[in-house]
Amino acid sequence: QVQLVESGGGLVQAGGSLRLSCAASGRRYAMGWFRQAPGKEREFVAAISWNGGSISYADSVKGRFTISRDNAKNTAYLQMNSLKPEDTAVYYCAAGDPPVLHRNVGYNYWGQGTQVTVSS
Repeated sequence: QVQLVESGGGLVQAGGSLRLSCAASGRRYAMGWFRQAPGKEREFVAAISWNGGSISYADSVKGRFTISRDNAKNTAYLQMNSLKPEDTAVYYCAAGDPPVLHRNVGYNYWGQGTQVTVSS
């Protein structure tokens, strides 16, 4: 059983930065970040393959967010810069073997979520 523990959420002003972390137990999987804002469906943010060789971003975060991983620590990171109020959401870490990184099919393990709030 894989456990994912997220950290790093919080309150930040527009234009600011936050870094989310997701520590995983067990073997290496592809890892992704998804988010869900109030009243909206969960959406893909970014993902990285198990060896870091493939990375995918949602168009809404390209150039502002960077996903990375440290396999020695089995931890994935999401560096979020130039944050906007519309980035406000609960951010979820996911792990699995998705056939396509940017789709949530194949992500079998999910974290508890961490709140990110961006004030204007």
